[in-house]
Amino acid sequence: MRRISSSAWFLAALSAGLQVVIFPLPGLYWLSWIAVAPLPVAILRARRSATLQLEVEGQVRLLPATPLQGFLLGYLCGILWFAGTCYWIFDTMHRYGGLPVPVAALALLLFCLYVGLYHGLFGMLLALVAGAGGPAGLKPAESGAAIRRALAAAPFLWVAVELARTRITAFPWELLGYSQTGNFGLTRIASLVGVYGLSFEIVLVNSVFAAAFLGPRARRKLLLVAACGAAVILQAGQLLVPPPVPADRNALLVQPNVPILEGAVWTREYFQDTLRDLTALSLHPPGEMKDSRRPDLIVWPESPSPFYTNDPLFRGAVSALAKQSGSWVVAGSIGIKPAMHSGGEASQIFNSAAMVNPEGEWVGRYDKVHLVPFGEYLPFPQLFAFAGGLTKEVGEFQRGASHAPLDAGNERVGIFICYESIFPDEVRQGPLEGAQVLLNISNDGWYGDSGAWAQHLQQTQMRAIENDRWLLAGTNTGMTASIDPYGRIVAATPRKVRTALDAPYALREGTTFYTRHGDWFAYLCAIISVGAVVMRFVFQDGR
Repeated sequence: MRRISSSAWFLAALSAGLQVVIFPLPGLYWLSWIAVAPLPVAILRARRSATLQLEVEGQVRLLPATPLQGFLLGYLCGILWFAGTCYWIFDTMHRYGGLPVPVAALALLLFCLYVGLYHGLFGMLLALVAGAGGPAGLKPAESGAAIRRALAAAPFLWVAVELARTRITAFPWELLGYSQTGNFGLTRIASLVGVYGLSFEIVLVNSVFAAAFLGPRARRKLLLVAACGAAVILQAGQLLVPPPVPADRNALLVQPNVPILEGAVWTREYFQDTLRDLTALSLHPPGEMKDSRRPDLIVWPESPSPFYTNDPLFRGAVSALAKQSGSWVVAGSIGIKPAMHSGGEASQIFNSAAMVNPEGEWVGRYDKVHLVPFGEYLPFPQLFAFAGGLTKEVGEFQRGASHAPLDAGNERVGIFICYESIFPDEVRQGPLEGAQVLLNISNDGWYGDSGAWAQHLQQTQMRAIENDRWLLAGTNTGMTASIDPYGRIVAATPRKVRTALDAPYALREGTTFYTRHGDWFAYLCAIISVGAVVMRFVFQDGR
């Protein structure tokens, strides 16, 4: 009998549920140490054999899954996890993409079926390493060795699959390590190995918990004590509060709270009123600046406003603000590259951040490099024409060409826009090229009232940790925040109000090991994973 046991299906679903709740919201991060464990338990005791019964202490032990069964168990877990974590995609597609409810639900389902393949890949690889090839693929004496081998490989396999999701699908949303962003003691390793190192550590502890339920009962108590002890010690890093990081500069982060679906009312009067409001808020923020100092930097974030860099009204308002405030201004805008000559290449548009000096001169611009599919461009337009409503509001953007920081007088600002904050290897390019402070401008209004804004902020905080930089998060609807190099939020605004934040920060020099070497640890895990799978095939006959 080769069917997957009902208990294995239940455990795979349980793991998905636990993985959902460790991220915001609700953010039960302490469950991360056991969230993955049910999945390898499900895969490594998935089926009964028609020709072989393994008995331990008088009980029949279930055998590891075949690679196909391992894939199916992991796939179920992945589909449920993405549905529970990225549920906000439905609302975005329906409310802002203009898709009918059934079509938006279908789009979410198709998305989960696609990205869930990566959890399926993990399950398949884990079953391969365990070496269960057929109904009697393991001899009784080798069952324990197969389980130990698979559990030892599990952390490497998990990180390798996370790397594949980042590089192939380009959707590394809420990698497992992000669940520990607020663990200030544990996240110190991120400056060496990035968020992938945290994922590795979490799965390592989960593997010990899994071993307690897969091994002999005589060793169960010992393994459980060891796993619980490791989880408590590692989670105790949450109690280690680093000393405050000195901040000698201040930015004014304007939170415009501009509604997304205001395209029908962007009359000239409404446009000018919005510019006046934002200018007044920038010059006279609530509570004013500390010690009545002028801000070193004023930031207008990405927003759904039609702020084009070639629009004289917009340019004039921003230049006037810079002159009147005496500050450098970063303005989220729609960058325009005009056509070179008539009859030639058409003009191009970019999702941009323009830099304006205190004299009102437009001296630099960052154009977003990593665009959001179905949000800022439509991949394979003929195939996905049904989703064209998503690009209706924002247009067909072109990709920028460089992550180089922008100069703001005596400081270099590494800018990345919205979705780019979830790509650690790209964000590190700014500090690698000399950025002394990081700035993320974002329009999180696309997420509605879901928990996605908190998920996005959590991932943005990790970029500060990995690169040992202050990070300013300027958003349209919130949460707008100042984040120190430990990833702590030291100042923040409430959500969904038009306001401005007096955001402290400081310039940092030098680079971390992660900044210099990027995802080296994740690639090492991928190499070890390939080796573990190959070794199972090489030594299969001599097992």
